[in-house]
Amino acid sequence: MKFYSGFSLKKEEYLFNEYIKKSEYTACGFSYGAIKALKYTQEELACGNRVDTLQLFSPAFFQTKDSKFKRLQLLSYKKNEEAYLKQFIDACFFPHAKKIVEHLKTKVEELEELLGFEWDLQELQELEDKGVKIEVYLGSEDKIIDLEQARELFLKVATVTYIKNANHFLQTN
Repeated sequence: MKFYSGFSLKKEEYLFNEYIKKSEYTACGFSYGAIKALKYTQEELACGNRVDTLQLFSPAFFQTKDSKFKRLQLLSYKKNEEAYLKQFIDACFFPHAKKIVEHLKTKVEELEELLGFEWDLQELQELEDKGVKIEVYLGSEDKIIDLEQARELFLKVATVTYIKNANHFLQTN
């Protein structure tokens, strides 16, 4: 199993233990890490390697946000990275109690990639056609991503688990 962490995070995998499929042929990622897990899966399949399951936990989904929103995010990050990341993590856990998460040094290019990434339905369909089971997990109280648009897109190619009262970290308490 290969796990990819969210933006600015490391070792948050424990938060998803109840959902992670423990198999050497599973790729999974949380938020920004979901983008990385998708790319890893595509590369592995292109090299003739096996991936059975792609698990996307609260995948970063900002393709419906306008350029003003994205520009404001980048400006806020550049102005005060520490304050931006604190506010971001607090919003990820809202409305539940904050849990322990470790941080990595971040780069503005990573935030640009996260905000600019667009999920391509055709690419996802190609994975499914190659036998990769795509599982998407969304929290009903997620205040980070465009939840309803993400759900609508992923329902076309994936099994979507919608977790009632869960936040971006899929925590319910």
